[in-house]
Amino acid sequence: MTAAAIDEAARRELPRRAGFALSQRQAWGLLFVAPYMAIFLGFVVFPVGYAFWLARDPQLYVQLANDPIFLRTVVNTLVFLVVAINVKMVIALFLSGFFTHKRWWVKVLAVLFVLPWAVPSIPTIISVRFMLNPEWGVINTLIFSLTGDDGPNWLNDPILALSLSMVVHIWKSLPFWTLILLAGRLAIPGEIYEAASVDGAGAWHRFRYITWPSISTLYVTCTLLSMIFTVGDFNSVYLLTGGGPADLTHVLATLGIRYLRLDQLGMAMASIVCALPLILPLVYFMMKRLSR
Repeated sequence: MTAAAIDEAARRELPRRAGFALSQRQAWGLLFVAPYMAIFLGFVVFPVGYAFWLARDPQLYVQLANDPIFLRTVVNTLVFLVVAINVKMVIALFLSGFFTHKRWWVKVLAVLFVLPWAVPSIPTIISVRFMLNPEWGVINTLIFSLTGDDGPNWLNDPILALSLSMVVHIWKSLPFWTLILLAGRLAIPGEIYEAASVDGAGAWHRFRYITWPSISTLYVTCTLLSMIFTVGDFNSVYLLTGGGPADLTHVLATLGIRYLRLDQLGMAMASIVCALPLILPLVYFMMKRLSR
């Protein structure tokens, strides 16, 4: 009998002799997985389960629906998603085409372009907030030096403040999605573009018949992912406006802080749970599209 046959027979006999005893490989596997499972249970399962437990009272959602700030927050969130994401992804699509050029100065611009995304959010967004200060901010100081007039109070108007939050969000996250789409463009064989150029195809026709069909799936997937990330984008709004003025620029990601300040923990958790109807369909459509 060969050594392989002996090992196979031993493996078959092991469950009968040892019952539920683990092999050495299984024991080492459980040992390495245990820290991850402990972290997952402690920092994901328990907080999420506790949040759902705090938000279990149906009366909380009745109170949310009767709060005009909550209704304004839902509208702000939908506007943020529709406007910011579509503007960001369209700009990223065309910038990815610009960065495919191989000139040296394009590479230098690409490095500078990535910096806003690479730098942490807290110092960058707070710096923008300081620049928008109506009294001593850089922007209003420049306006006064050029025109002699005082600049606007940028963050005191709800519509203007929310618009600036969207601008900051686009500025911070645009480099990431541009790089993703750039990678998709670079994966297209160059011979296809050369053949199209020989046949007389211009830049628009090359984009329409080669680039877009090749990266359309990637573009839609990135858009869905960006929507999921944006629903949970806390920094762009809270660090710039704090939800103000008068709590009129809150989104669902920041509304919980308002209720926490009012010592309404259940309302805070319920406001976060209310974001699930936006997130779960997006996750479903993304996974369904990726599975094709």
